[in-house]
Amino acid sequence: MTESRFTEYRVVHIAEGGCGTLLLGSSGLPMKKIEAELNALAAEGWQVVFQVLEQKRFWLFWQREAMIVTVGR
Repeated sequence: MTESRFTEYRVVHIAEGGCGTLLLGSSGLPMKKIEAELNALAAEGWQVVFQVLEQKRFWLFWQREAMIVTVGR
């Protein structure tokens, strides 16, 4: 089995919008922004190594979702 090793890593943080969270309670992750960001990175030779979704408190009562993606090349 061939083991791929990356010599360079980058962490990308993409969060849902604050206005949608305040007005609607939750607006979801911006899929178009995620696609555009990942396509731009792929064009530069980056590959997704790991990704995780996080939810953290936003202001007092709301929760905000974010995607953290680690890419390597």
